[in-house]
Amino acid sequence: MSGMTLAENKKRRFRLSLSGKKSVVGMIFVMPFVIGFVWFIALSLITTFRMSFSDVTVAGVSGMSMSWNSFENYVYAFTVHPTFSETMGTSVLFMLIDVPLIIFFSLFMALFINQKFRGRTLVRAIFFLPVILGAPAIADALDSARAMMIGGISPASAEVMTSLGSNLNVNIQYYLNMFGDMAIPDSLLGFIVDAVHRINTIVIASGVQIVIFLAALQSIPPSVYEAARVEGATSYEAFWLITFPMVSPLILTNVVYTIIDSFVTSPVVTLAYSTIFSDYNYGLGAVFSIVSAALVLVILGVVALILGRRTFYYT
Repeated sequence: MSGMTLAENKKRRFRLSLSGKKSVVGMIFVMPFVIGFVWFIALSLITTFRMSFSDVTVAGVSGMSMSWNSFENYVYAFTVHPTFSETMGTSVLFMLIDVPLIIFFSLFMALFINQKFRGRTLVRAIFFLPVILGAPAIADALDSARAMMIGGISPASAEVMTSLGSNLNVNIQYYLNMFGDMAIPDSLLGFIVDAVHRINTIVIASGVQIVIFLAALQSIPPSVYEAARVEGATSYEAFWLITFPMVSPLILTNVVYTIIDSFVTSPVVTLAYSTIFSDYNYGLGAVFSIVSAALVLVILGVVALILGRRTFYYT
């Protein structure tokens, strides 16, 4: 030790462990996001927070001026505004309905398309296609094409669609009464009805989640399933004892992603957007944005706390 030079002693002192090296790599990986967040988003968040406590006026060329009004915008939003509380409740309700169904549907479809069969690549592309078609530019183009087909190129197509719709009417109340006679609880029946009503939204919103689950399934070592089969495990046991625990970290990831994605397109975000850019009430719109963002953070915290304790991390 006495023969070790000063340079060698310093080099040994600052040598990182394996976990330290992984931490440095992780910091380098997230650094672009941190820089971009501080530079582009943090300043906007601060400005939005200030707007929520101010009366905001746009003074032409001179720009925007804010005068402090304390909590008046918040009081108005929760006690005077006719639709904010109801819209917020509707957004939360839609989230509670959509998130479990999207996660279940995504995991089921990932298990299905992870099997070996002909046309598997085509099926995967079909389920991810709504993500591509959901882009604003693609959606606008499809809406324009649909409008041309209905009213421009073929005016008779609207009548055909109307007649088809009238011929395809289903007596929903008959099925509701049938399930009611089976003593299904009203709360469960209402949840099923809402789920069926929003099936199109659930399928469209599941593309990214299916890809994430598919990546998780393909990362499970095949040797684990082979060992389970040798021990006599059934497919049911293999799913609950191997597949489900191994993909549980991605369940948490997909739940967080789905909650955020649900609120991005929720009615409360639409209300905030129209309040700012249509009514030009920047202070009240900022309140809507902050309250909805705070609600999302609370929900994410509760979900992460509940699911985090039940998540299995394979090392």
